[in-house]
Amino acid sequence: MADGALNAGQDAAGLAALIQRASDQSNGKNGALPPVERWNPPDCGDIDMEIGADGTWFYMGTPIGRAPLVRLFSTVLRRDEDGKTYLVTPVEKVGIRVVDAPFLAVEMSCSGEGAEQRLTFRTNVGDVVEAGAEHGLRFSIDGEGAELKPYLHVRGRLEALVSRAVMYDLVDLGEDIEIDGVLMFAVRSGGSVFPIMPAAELERLSR
Repeated sequence: MADGALNAGQDAAGLAALIQRASDQSNGKNGALPPVERWNPPDCGDIDMEIGADGTWFYMGTPIGRAPLVRLFSTVLRRDEDGKTYLVTPVEKVGIRVVDAPFLAVEMSCSGEGAEQRLTFRTNVGDVVEAGAEHGLRFSIDGEGAELKPYLHVRGRLEALVSRAVMYDLVDLGEDIEIDGVLMFAVRSGGSVFPIMPAAELERLSR
C-alpha cells in the first residue's frame, strides 16, 4: 500500500477528512458534478470500501446505510486507465473495490417510438441518464447460464449495471434490426441503435 494509504489505525479520521473534502467539492456548484476528470492528485493507496454487485456500498465490511453519504461518494468516483476505481478530490485519490459496476440502473422510462424512441434511466444514486450517442448501452452474456447483463455508460469510464427487473423491460423493447449486413436483436434510443445479440442466437436460446 502506498505511503499515506488509509489503514486500520487511521481509517476513521482519514475517512472523515475524505468525506469533508468530497463535500467541499460537491457543495455550491449549482448541482454540477465535481470535475474529477481534470484532477491529478497523488495516489494515496486503497481504502477498505467496496461497491457490491447489487450496488450496495460497504465500508470495512459494513453496508453504508446513509443514502446522502453514498450519493456524495458517487459524485467523486473515477475509473482510470489502469482499470481501478477511485474516490478523487483535488488533493488525493484512494482506490476502492467494485464487484461489477459502480452504479445500478433501477428505473427506466420510455418515450417516443421507432427511431424517435428515447430510454431514460435512473441510477441507485440519483443520476438520470438518457441512452444515446453519448451514453451507450452495451450487453454482455456471462456465466454458464448465459446471463444477459446490460450496462449503461454514465460518465467518464463509469457504467451502471441495468437491474434484472429493468433488464426485462428493456429487452421487451428489442426488435430485429439489420446492422452491417447482420440481422441483430437490438434496442433504439436517442437516435442510436444498440445491438443485444444476433437474431439467430436469440432464436436458438428461445427454443
